[in-house]
Amino acid sequence: MTALTLSTAGAATLRADALVVGVAKSGKTLVVASGAEAVDKAFDGRLAAVLETLGASGTEGEATKLPAPAGLKAPVVLAVGLGTAPEDGESYAAETLRRAAGTAARTLTGAKKAAFALPIASAEDAAAVAEGALLGAYAFDAYRTANEAKDAKKPLAEVALLGAKPRDKAHKAAAERAQAVAEEINRARDLINMPPNDLYPESFAAIVTVAGKEHGLKVQVLDEKALDKGGYGGILGVGKGAVRGPRLVRVAYTHPKAEKTLALVGKGITYDSGGISLKPAGHNETMKCDMSGAAAVFAAVVAASRIGLAVNVTGWLALAENMPSGNATRPGDVLRMYSGKTVEVLNTDAEGRLVLADALTKASEEHPDAIVDVATLTGAMVLALGNRTFGIMANDDDYRTAIHEVAEEVGEASWPMPLPADLRKGMDSPTADIANMGERMGGGLVAGLFLQEFVGEGITWAHLDIAGPAFHEGAPYGYTPKGGTGSSVRTLVKLAERTAAGQL
Repeated sequence: MTALTLSTAGAATLRADALVVGVAKSGKTLVVASGAEAVDKAFDGRLAAVLETLGASGTEGEATKLPAPAGLKAPVVLAVGLGTAPEDGESYAAETLRRAAGTAARTLTGAKKAAFALPIASAEDAAAVAEGALLGAYAFDAYRTANEAKDAKKPLAEVALLGAKPRDKAHKAAAERAQAVAEEINRARDLINMPPNDLYPESFAAIVTVAGKEHGLKVQVLDEKALDKGGYGGILGVGKGAVRGPRLVRVAYTHPKAEKTLALVGKGITYDSGGISLKPAGHNETMKCDMSGAAAVFAAVVAASRIGLAVNVTGWLALAENMPSGNATRPGDVLRMYSGKTVEVLNTDAEGRLVLADALTKASEEHPDAIVDVATLTGAMVLALGNRTFGIMANDDDYRTAIHEVAEEVGEASWPMPLPADLRKGMDSPTADIANMGERMGGGLVAGLFLQEFVGEGITWAHLDIAGPAFHEGAPYGYTPKGGTGSSVRTLVKLAERTAAGQL
């Protein structure tokens, strides 16, 4: 785990393996960002000129290493691009700083300590740099054998933040919050990256139970017998084809001064083969990530506890494996859900909405002020918004807008999506109350309309479809690694903060 310190030392005097500075474009000129004045002085005011000679342009995502001159304690200077320099009197966007810090941390894999002399004008800037560096320093190496692990470089071990004020309450609180959130995002990433032979409903529930004891959370686990007794036909219907049975986990954080309760519901399909409606080769290799929604919810609840938010946050993790077998649900079967509604299953690969439906109904029974569900739900949402943006649907336009604004504030790309009433008719079934499939076009919206059917009357609800950004298969960028990303955790935590502050 990467350590974080706020240092009062100057950039020239701090001992570290590398010194990170920012550079930006001002017209056609490369300029050194604030925070690196002492470093530029050590280069006799020619740091930008030297970097230009090496081909640096200041573009976001760019990283240029060069040996440090006499006068600096660190042997290496790493210049990261910040894009276009802001106008006079303005600051760099938080997401720009976050990504630059992440790029630097990834570039410095193998280093023991790096000093970050990026532009910090406020506590928010300090938090962005800290968060980006801690997220960028992530690596999943739990399954590397001893010899392989010995040869592989370890993530950056320590981040020293220069320019922040360790004695300032706002800066200290911002750094502590950033560390808590980043570590919980990395917890979610670990779960997403864990192979499905080790992460299955029972083992996932056990992990939550252990964390609950550590952080003072109340954890309840419903196993197959309890689910059967309670009539959770959706979760049982999805999990019945697997050898390892499903679970519904409730993990709750409460605060004595809380006036509102936020319920979070996460899809936790620990492996999705598609069931009888089997996925073809090329579409099932990464389906260990189909529990990313549950991982995000779990991480957000723990983060709320660590930060001490004055709001009650209850997480519901609907966990199952979707497997084909002689016991599996078949296309054409009818399930009786926990709500009492009947659902005709037309496609067993539309299973996420079935487990979420039961969890949404159960969460509604506690009458929270709002429910937000998170799921890698539909390929249709990826086709609509791409691999880096999640969709937001809600039964309240103002709430949908608020979540979109929160996501943008914390640097998570999202987009508001509608719930067109005319698409509901496509889910009419001649046999049951509703079918689990509707029109193919607008499939992500159809899934949202299905979920809405299981939300308690009068409860504000939103649905986040994170199918695109939850699992990154390309090359790492910024603070985003290859594999599980922890998408939506920051949005959920900020949403809980806004709720605690009475702003939602």
